[in-house]
Amino acid sequence: MSTEESVHTLPDGLELYAKTWKTSGSPLAVLAFIHGFSDHCNAYHDLFPTLVSAGVEVRSFDQRGWGRSVKNPRDRGNTGPTSQVLSEIHSFLQSLPSRPDVPLFLMGHSMGGGQVLNYIFHPESPYNGDKSTRPKFAGVLLYSPLIAIDPSSRPSKLIVAAGRIVAKLIPHKQRYSPLDANLLSRNKDVVKEFVADTLCHDTGTFEGLAGMLDRGIWLEGMMAAGDGAWAKSELPFWFGHGDGDLITSYSATKDFVKALTEKGGDVKFCSYEGAYHKLHDELPETTERFFADVKAWILAKVPETKGKVIQDEVERVEGEGGINTAVHGDVETEGKAKL
Repeated sequence: MSTEESVHTLPDGLELYAKTWKTSGSPLAVLAFIHGFSDHCNAYHDLFPTLVSAGVEVRSFDQRGWGRSVKNPRDRGNTGPTSQVLSEIHSFLQSLPSRPDVPLFLMGHSMGGGQVLNYIFHPESPYNGDKSTRPKFAGVLLYSPLIAIDPSSRPSKLIVAAGRIVAKLIPHKQRYSPLDANLLSRNKDVVKEFVADTLCHDTGTFEGLAGMLDRGIWLEGMMAAGDGAWAKSELPFWFGHGDGDLITSYSATKDFVKALTEKGGDVKFCSYEGAYHKLHDELPETTERFFADVKAWILAKVPETKGKVIQDEVERVEGEGGINTAVHGDVETEGKAKL
């Protein structure tokens, strides 16, 4: 494996830090990855090297306001409105080399998961605009996605409403909004590393924080509104969530998976018992399970490896004594979400 750092320049001239994790030979697939709140693309540790070892090239970037894309402390968390967030994801995806013979996947974690779902489904997203610029995805993966904040951490409706008003008056005013690091992972070393990482600055703007919450509210509203609100998507989806997550709502993810499946979607859901928010940095047995599930799902969508991956997964499950498919899923039933 090798890595390459680069710059993605946005239309307004802002330079975003970008990085590629490369396979030693031609990749079987490419994964574009969107990070979460108070996070950056170099904080996903073994996830990307693990995918590279399976033949999947990973391309990611630090979003506006986050990570190494911040050049001045006053820019921390200054993401802009949702329209800008989605257009910048689209801009990054448009910058990827054209490889018609290599399947492209899109993955988002936490805030990035909510952004990806809005990018795919929102009618005003650039993905649903000019079809000539639409990336051709082989599949979309979301884990611990911000569809809703867990009820134990969710701000009151009054605070959300007040935040929207303040966001209109002073949109770029920064607000320190710390995550409870102890809720990120059961792995205490991960918690300590997050606290010590100065790039995880826990700072948003009123506009950015309001937009983040509103994106989740829109997704919940789409579920509640029924058929008329759903953008048509033929894409396969993979969802993963730990049932011990107290940051983003596990039940909201289950509800979204159920609604998407009922619309005839190709959906796979993997639940991780007891796991917290960072599935990529959890206790070893959980993280290894998560890595295996992600790899298997991606490679099962790649024509060259599909048959072998399904057989390997069947053998692995049998070797483990038959894992509960409600917890770990079933590669052979991807059209039916297991809840």
